[in-house]
Amino acid sequence: MSDGHRRPLVALTLLLCTRMAVLAAPDPKVREALIQQELDMQTGGEVMLNDVEKVLDARLSKMKQEEHQRAEFLPSLHFFKARERIRASPIYSLLQKMPKGGALHVHDFSMIDPGWLVKNVTYRPHCYMCFTDNKSIRFIFSSQAPKAHTKCSPWTLMEELRDKTANVTDLDSSILGNLTIFTDKDVEQVFPNQDVVWDRFERAFDALWGLVTYAPVFKEYYYRGLTEFYLDNVMYLELRALLPEIYELDGSTHDRSWTLKTYQDITRRFTAEHPDFFGTRVIFTIHRGVNTSMMENAVEEALKLQRDFPIFMAGFDLVGREDSGQPLWYFRDALSMPAERGVALPYFFHAGETDLQGTTVDQNLLDAILMNTSRIGHGFALLRHPVAKDLSRKQGVAIEVCPISNQVMKLVSDLRNHPAAVLMSENHPLVISSDDPGMFGSSGLSDDFYEAFVGLGGLRSNLASLKELAVNSIRYSSLNQRQQEMALTVWQKKWEKFVLENAF
Repeated sequence: MSDGHRRPLVALTLLLCTRMAVLAAPDPKVREALIQQELDMQTGGEVMLNDVEKVLDARLSKMKQEEHQRAEFLPSLHFFKARERIRASPIYSLLQKMPKGGALHVHDFSMIDPGWLVKNVTYRPHCYMCFTDNKSIRFIFSSQAPKAHTKCSPWTLMEELRDKTANVTDLDSSILGNLTIFTDKDVEQVFPNQDVVWDRFERAFDALWGLVTYAPVFKEYYYRGLTEFYLDNVMYLELRALLPEIYELDGSTHDRSWTLKTYQDITRRFTAEHPDFFGTRVIFTIHRGVNTSMMENAVEEALKLQRDFPIFMAGFDLVGREDSGQPLWYFRDALSMPAERGVALPYFFHAGETDLQGTTVDQNLLDAILMNTSRIGHGFALLRHPVAKDLSRKQGVAIEVCPISNQVMKLVSDLRNHPAAVLMSENHPLVISSDDPGMFGSSGLSDDFYEAFVGLGGLRSNLASLKELAVNSIRYSSLNQRQQEMALTVWQKKWEKFVLENAF
């Protein structure tokens, strides 16, 4: 419903409320009008369902009522504790089948289950491992014994290590534990605060780095990542990628252009083999812990990559823990370079991934909008910034909501209390994504859609909400208008098939 169509309803509500003031008791019609007005305002509130969709919606509503009657409400539990019960839910089964559109906030080396790296990659020839001083591990592939690594034990060939190990299963489990933060132990004891979970999170990336930046693995990893998202009924991906140097067995390396071109080539091969997959675009990223000179170099390289890959490269972003990094304003000169040259470099800034108020980092939301960000990654702090919230709505700057990530990284415990619950009640521009599914033990988008639909949306969200969220993932993507229309046409056919197969 447009603002023009909404005004009569608002006027009617005001009239009814005025009448209410002179009545001895509340008027049921006024109450119904107010309730309906709120329902119309939520995500999906203005989406009209056809007859078949209404049948599926009724079925889904019954499922959700049953879900809310559980002894333990699953979105109120930490995802690590609730995962298996979530996946046994009939709602989850339905969401797996649902065409979810695009995943717009996913990081390059946390796309897939790291178990594949352990069971497949670490068993390959020439794979070496060492143990670090901080009780982590590092890997490298080399045709000969590699040089000693700083603050690491001597390199050991994995084949030899396994030959000497009595219990290889325990060894593999130990390696896996270093490549993910998922745990089946007491979560509060393992991760008592944000500092601990962020330290473990960053060490896990360091541990898998030498595996995924080895050229043959890099190519397979990305193709497998596309496969996992495709099997979860995701048809489009916007990948935040560091574009690191990729190395070969002889130690030679490839630059960022090679890395981006390889992403592009594999995407083309995957879409050729899966014609209903719409593709991928890459958002080049750099860690926010760099200095201003390094940021300037990164922006220069982003501009060059965009010139060389104008269709495949979507834009630029900063990654890493926001609270411990420099604020966006610190890098304003470097980030202003494209505009000063009259060149458009789209930004997709992480901002507001914090529960601290009044810090320099807490201003990132406003600064991201001032710097013309296309979307906002996480935006967890948005409710504390009414001006940024209003500008985000008016300018159509969607919030990339990653429920499981925000819970696991200890910004919120009960997802009913996630700020995006308010954003959904107001139909604020937003999309649902999964951030680092490989790190969290989630997969594709289904786990995050479950948490958003059941936890953030409560009993009021419905099939129309899901439909709008899926459409949003295309509407707020970096695709141009023509591409969006094409993608929506493909998605609509998938949606109609999904509805028909699951309504009865």
